[in-house]
Amino acid sequence: MDDSSTKMGRWQGAGLLATTLLGTGVFILPQMTIDIAGYGAIYTWLLLTLAIIPVTVVFGALTAKFPHAAGPAYFVEQAFGQVAGRSIGLLFLFVVPIGAPAAILLTFHFVYALTPLSEQGLLAAELGSLLLLFALNYKGIQISAKLQFLLTLAIIIVVIALFSVIQFGLTTGEAVVQTYSTVLSQEKIQPNLIMTAAGLAFWSFLGVEAMSHLANDFRNPKKDMLPAMMIGTVLVGSIYFLCTWVLLRMPMPTDIVASNLQSGHLQSSNLPSSNLAMINAFNYGFGGLGAQVIGILGIAGGLATVNVYTASLSRLAWSFSKDGVLPRYLSPLNQHNVPSRALAAILIVMGLVIVLAYVANRELEDLIAWVNGVFVVIYFASMMAAAKLLPKRYQPLIFLGCLFCALLAYGLGLKMVYALLLLCLTLPFLKWQQTHLARE
Repeated sequence: MDDSSTKMGRWQGAGLLATTLLGTGVFILPQMTIDIAGYGAIYTWLLLTLAIIPVTVVFGALTAKFPHAAGPAYFVEQAFGQVAGRSIGLLFLFVVPIGAPAAILLTFHFVYALTPLSEQGLLAAELGSLLLLFALNYKGIQISAKLQFLLTLAIIIVVIALFSVIQFGLTTGEAVVQTYSTVLSQEKIQPNLIMTAAGLAFWSFLGVEAMSHLANDFRNPKKDMLPAMMIGTVLVGSIYFLCTWVLLRMPMPTDIVASNLQSGHLQSSNLPSSNLAMINAFNYGFGGLGAQVIGILGIAGGLATVNVYTASLSRLAWSFSKDGVLPRYLSPLNQHNVPSRALAAILIVMGLVIVLAYVANRELEDLIAWVNGVFVVIYFASMMAAAKLLPKRYQPLIFLGCLFCALLAYGLGLKMVYALLLLCLTLPFLKWQQTHLARE
């Protein structure tokens, strides 16, 4: 698979990253941040986008200098040794038990909006989507990259059109009494709620590090990786900001306006449903078809996100199997240079976890926060590795990246326990494994 025609270029990579980041949350997370921080959600997305840029630059520089399927795990290993690197890799693998159901649950909110299904029918559809992911990945990520570039364009066009219609329609409309922004902007903006919302919204930028696993799928990673990551990151932050602004510019129903005047503030229960807010906004702006347009884009974007993570995880599992951390059974590549056994194993684990999540009935917000906590640790470890591996001109960006991780950890609070517990379990195991192998 050295033929460059089968690999990604800059714009395909940007589309792949943008769709990964937009993916499961673009039509849901903005409203969830409004539920938490009110009008401060605008500042949440603005600050989060600015803060992720240094992290993106550092990941891009690391990937260009050390292209490897293990991604952050390889960076940390180069800086701090085998045990530290492999512990980060295992953290990434272990995030699947909560990341997969969270992503699938977010995605299938839109399936229910299109076609109401029973709980059992929804579970069957979720499991069926894993077969589609296997088919998309079997011949390599570059095929789905082309499709996801088109999907990214479609999402951008819809969001910009919706923003334009609602923004300019509201400024000239006569029937609108109040909008959510006019009410929420009167509330006191609380920095702690902005940080809490940022801890949740961080989910939207999970994927920056996933691109580092796909460096060898680029024609010229040293030239194209960083521009692709920067284009995708800035584009995604702008889209999330616009979606949040659209929801805040939605007109408030008369009964909620009256309730607001009586109570003196807007209750979160009076906000639009987090499941249907963007659908309602589309219906308001274009007179209907919100469930169809937003639903189809939401499903496709969500599956695209899980698709990229599936590709990344399969390559990481393949890399670890070659190094002896995981069973050798996962190491063979198929005729398309794809680790098909590792791919199948990852999807089987996802399927089992989706079933367990269905039985346990876990809260979606908890799953997202636990996933985010794991990635805060991975990002922080990568920033520390960059401090040793990259030239000194990157030090200010690395410092900002570390500060970003510290602030996110503060916002997540006790939800960081899952990540720290995993770290405490993997480090001793890998240390024991290294010592055991040395004695043989």
